[in-house]
Amino acid sequence: MASTTQTEGRPAIRSLIPARIDRLPWSRFHTRMVIALGVAWVLDGLEITIASNVGPDLTLKNTLNMSAGSVADIATWYLIGEVIGALFFGQLSDKLGRKNLFMVTLGVYLIGSGLTAATPRGAYWFLFLYLTRIIAGMGIGGEYAAINSAIDEMIPAKYRGRVDLAVNGTYWAGAFLGTIVTLYFLNHLTANLGWRVAFVVGPVLALVIIFVRRHLPESPRWQIMHGKADEAEASIREIEEDVAHTKGDLPPVDPSKELEIRPTEKIGYLRLLETLFKHYPSRSVLGAALMITQSFLYNAIFFTYGLVLQYFFHVKPTNTGYYFMAFCAGNLLGPLTIGRLFDTIGRRKMISGTYLISGVLLIISAQLFKAGTLNATTQTICWSVVFFFASAGASAGYLTVSEIFPLEVRAKAIAVFFAIAQCFGSLGSHLYGHLIGTGNDPNRLYFGYLLGAGAMIIGGLVAAFLAVDAEGKSLEDIAKPLSVIAKPSETIFRAGGEGGLNPSPGA
Repeated sequence: MASTTQTEGRPAIRSLIPARIDRLPWSRFHTRMVIALGVAWVLDGLEITIASNVGPDLTLKNTLNMSAGSVADIATWYLIGEVIGALFFGQLSDKLGRKNLFMVTLGVYLIGSGLTAATPRGAYWFLFLYLTRIIAGMGIGGEYAAINSAIDEMIPAKYRGRVDLAVNGTYWAGAFLGTIVTLYFLNHLTANLGWRVAFVVGPVLALVIIFVRRHLPESPRWQIMHGKADEAEASIREIEEDVAHTKGDLPPVDPSKELEIRPTEKIGYLRLLETLFKHYPSRSVLGAALMITQSFLYNAIFFTYGLVLQYFFHVKPTNTGYYFMAFCAGNLLGPLTIGRLFDTIGRRKMISGTYLISGVLLIISAQLFKAGTLNATTQTICWSVVFFFASAGASAGYLTVSEIFPLEVRAKAIAVFFAIAQCFGSLGSHLYGHLIGTGNDPNRLYFGYLLGAGAMIIGGLVAAFLAVDAEGKSLEDIAKPLSVIAKPSETIFRAGGEGGLNPSPGA
């Protein structure tokens, strides 16, 4: 139980819950949590890949007879939905809790994506299709805000960087799955049926994950900062008992890490704006730069790669998925193989390095594309190499905005930066779709590639100067929660950790 004192007429809570979380060794609990929550990125990758891969089929007369620009706009409406969902559910996540929201958002996604598969043919097909993509996007946008917060708050500090990058990187596992799904259904079913069945795969996976998530605890960090001392104690004890069951005696808790907390009630978007621009202006610039630049590049190339292969390299629409597998592999391997370096070498060097390297490599590949020296295979190899680094950098962008702001506004901060990024991302996919046109002028797309490369270089330069050295640090040390009224060194006795498993002697 957490004990309370009176501070300025309001009850204050003394707690070691953040320290109790950060001292835990990795266990099956953490693995189970990452799988259950990380599926959000799998679903997003699955959705976007399916939409991209079926795009060429949707241009056929016996399906929806869409233009290249209209196909690219499917992504735009999906991203608009993500923006709406992130802002709406991000606010609710900070107010009502992480667990409540990551159950709701998964359900919203399930409904939206399921309805996409039922898009009717006829004069008004576009209204139904675009509306359902907005609904599906709202669910995934809300997932980003609630789940990024939950994962960061329940992962021990020394693992946070590599875990966040790996989780964000699983987007590409979803993309790989989406590629296999579309390759099979588009080649074994009629064109008008194959794309519809492909869109049902995500909702089926979401149904399974809903039941897994029901057994996860609420974030103890969120609970204690909102004055829910008893609930927070129950949640942290549940986690500790689960970890101790497989790892044995737990490390001691450092009593100097105790926090004195008085829950704050003003945690709306106005408080967020005050926090961003008054207390953390340079961090706000950093977050915006990283999220905007990676989103522009990714959405521009990812949503239109199938059209590039079809129009410039004359790949059959049903075969674009084979090339995309290599693209997915490069993106997935980046965060998985070099993610731990963000915890060892450090955030600043790794974030700036991955952004700058990917930008330079994209310039080189753009020159080769303009010169006409690439074919479908070598173009895909170039993309895979570029995005090996870009994927790690983009994942680190999400890590950055989720750890450098106070807990009480964390989900809203993620939502705001995600929304800003997606606006630029939708601009990128829309722009590149129209630059491709009918594939008659590679010079137009060449300048688009240079624009994307320049964006990543700008992001890298901003990170070099403004990145926060957050590796190995507790979230409370990186950004003091709004509810904390005393630093760890200012507290004089421990509570909120009483009864914790294996507390340090004398604590």
